[in-house]
Amino acid sequence: MSSLATEVVRLLTVKGETLAVAESLTGGLVAAEITAVPGASKVFRGSVTAYATELKHELLGVDATLLAERGAVDPQVAAQMAVGVRKALGADWGIATTGVAGPEPQDGQPVGTVFVAVDGPSQASFHPAGGGKVTPLRLNGDRAEIRMESVRSVLALLLKGLASEQTGNERAQDTEQNGGF
Repeated sequence: MSSLATEVVRLLTVKGETLAVAESLTGGLVAAEITAVPGASKVFRGSVTAYATELKHELLGVDATLLAERGAVDPQVAAQMAVGVRKALGADWGIATTGVAGPEPQDGQPVGTVFVAVDGPSQASFHPAGGGKVTPLRLNGDRAEIRMESVRSVLALLLKGLASEQTGNERAQDTEQNGGF
């Protein structure tokens, strides 16, 4: 279990909010990181591993035309996956991963092309355009390294969203409860 996952679970617990995960190239690794944290059952709704492109449309509501025109490795696909899993599983937050871990390029994208996305209740302040936040990544390494860095990156993006949503008063209360000032 990572310190990022631990902090995500802690913040979600403090806020009384929930999380759902949509994964493609990470194949369940994000959900595994989160569920390795004691107490994750209080905040984790579940996950959808939509590895096959058509499942991104069928299970997560990703636009079929978008998938047909651009393929699954696309920033809009990542954003729609995050929105779709959040809605499908009834969570406050949705996160998603899509990309190419290798060994071969996919959808005209080279190995190491990854998009991670977060959609949450405060997306207007988190990302002014709405619809959550997508981060493009160009990762190096072998398949395992690309997948693990994708997990780390999506959890870091979620943590940034959770932290930006917290008000000063909530931060003060949380710090006080954890022995700080």
